[in-house]
Amino acid sequence: IGNTVLHILVLQPNKTFACHMYSLILSYDRSKEGPGSLELIPNNEGLSPFKLAGVEGNTVMFQYLMQKRKQNLWSFGPLSTVLYDITEIDSWAEDQSFLELIVSTKKREARQILDLTPVKELVSLKWNMYGRPYFCFLALFYILYMVCFTMCCVYRPLKPRTGNRTSSRDNTVYVQKMLQESYVAYEDELRLVGELITVIGAVVILVLEIPDILRVGAAKYFGQTILGGPFHIIVITYACMILVTMVMRLTSTTGEVVPMSFALVLGWCNVMYFARGFQMLGPFTIMIQKMIFGDLMRFCWLMAVVILGFASAFYIIFQTENPENLGQFYNYPMSLFTTFELFLTIIDGPANYDVDLPFMYSVVYFAFAIIATLLMLNLLIAMMGDTHWRVAHEQDELWRAQVVATTVMLERKLPRCLWPRSGICGREFGLGDRWYLRIEDRVDPNKHKMMRYTEAFKAQDRDNCDKGSEKLETNGDTLCKKELSALSLSRNTSRASSHRGWEILRRNT
Repeated sequence: IGNTVLHILVLQPNKTFACHMYSLILSYDRSKEGPGSLELIPNNEGLSPFKLAGVEGNTVMFQYLMQKRKQNLWSFGPLSTVLYDITEIDSWAEDQSFLELIVSTKKREARQILDLTPVKELVSLKWNMYGRPYFCFLALFYILYMVCFTMCCVYRPLKPRTGNRTSSRDNTVYVQKMLQESYVAYEDELRLVGELITVIGAVVILVLEIPDILRVGAAKYFGQTILGGPFHIIVITYACMILVTMVMRLTSTTGEVVPMSFALVLGWCNVMYFARGFQMLGPFTIMIQKMIFGDLMRFCWLMAVVILGFASAFYIIFQTENPENLGQFYNYPMSLFTTFELFLTIIDGPANYDVDLPFMYSVVYFAFAIIATLLMLNLLIAMMGDTHWRVAHEQDELWRAQVVATTVMLERKLPRCLWPRSGICGREFGLGDRWYLRIEDRVDPNKHKMMRYTEAFKAQDRDNCDKGSEKLETNGDTLCKKELSALSLSRNTSRASSHRGWEILRRNT
C-alpha cells in the first residue's frame, strides 16, 4: 500500500505537497535500505517511483529524490564535491534503462531531465569518453561497407545479349550471367570476396536488430523518432534485400536488379542515421523524419488522387494518336509516370510542333498546371516550413535526446570489456555497493554578493514605505493632504535611489 501511495504522489500536480507526503511515508518505512525498501519496489510496468518521475517529466520530484540520494564529500570555500547515486540512472546494469525511458516517452517535459544534475554530467561523460569515438568508428566502417557493396553491384556479372529484339522499343544489350559463369576470372574472385562481406554484414545487422525488437516491441522500436525508428526500418529492409539478392544469384534467377537497386538506395540513405553524432546535422535528421512521416505522407494521398485523375485523362486523349510522335502517354503506366514528372515540374509539357495536338490536351494541361504546380506544391512548402519552425525551437533538446539514445544503444551492443562502468563504487567511501558519480561544484561568491545588494534595496524600499505610513497615521485629518504629498515625495526619492543602486549592479555585472 505504501509503495502504491508513493507512485500516486509522483503523479500529483501539487509538487510541494507530494514531496512532503513522500518524506512522511518513507519515515515509517522500516526497511529503508535494501531490496525491501518502498522506493525500490516497481509497479506493474516495472517502474520504481524514481523512474516514474522521469517518465512523467516531474522535474520537481526528480530533483527532490536526487537531493535525498546525494552525499556531500567535502567543501572548501566556494568549491564542493558531491557524490550522486546513479544506481538506477546508469544504464550499464539496468534491463529497463532510466535514460532509455526518458528518450522513448512522448512527453516533452521528460526530456528536460536530461539538463539536470547528475543526468547531464553522466551522459556527457559517457558520450565524450566512449560514445563519440565508437560512433565515429562505426560510421566510418559502415561507409566503407557500403562502398564495398556498391562496387560489387557496379561490376556484377553481365554478358552481351544474344537473342533478337522482340519490340522496336526494346533497348537491352546486356543480360545477367548464370551462376556457373559468374565466378571464373580473377576479377570475379575479388568480387566474390566483396559479396561475402556484404552478406555477412547483412546477417550481422539482423542479428543485432531482432533482439531489440523483441525486447522493446515493434511499435515502440519503429515508432520513436528519437530512437531512430525509421532508420531501423531502413536498415532491416536493406539486410532483407541483400539476402533476397543472394538467393536469386544462387538460383540463377533473373531480375536481381530489383532487390539490388532497393538495397543500394536504402543502404546509402541509412548513412543519414550517423548524422545524429554531430550537433550541426543531428536535428536535421529529425526534421527529415517528421516531414516524411508527417507532412509528406498526408500530401501523398492528395497527390495520388490528382495524378490518377489527370493521368487517366491524358491516356484517353492520346489513346488514338500515333505513339511514335508523342510517346509519353503511349500506355497507362507510362502516362502515370509522365504525369508524376509533370506534377513535380521535372519535365515540361510534352509537345511536338510537327503534328497537331488534341484540343482537350491544352484544356486538361492548363487545369493540371494550376492545381498541381501553383496550388499543391506551394501547400507542401508551407506545411514543411511550419514543421521546420516547430522543430527548430527544440533542436538542441532533440539533439541531446539523440545523443542519449545513441549512447544507450552502443552501451548495450558493445562488449563489457570495451565499455567499463561509469562512476565510483560506494565501497571506496564506505557507502555500500551502490555506484556514485563525483561532481565538483563551484559556488560563485559574486552571485551571493549581488543577492545581498538586492535584499538591501528591497529593505530600503520597505523602510521608506513604513515611515510614510506611520507619519500618515500620527497626523490628524487637517494635515491629510500635506502628508500625502510628503509620502509621494519620499516614495519618489526611494525609487530614485533604488534605480541608482540597480544601475550600479548592472555595470558591475
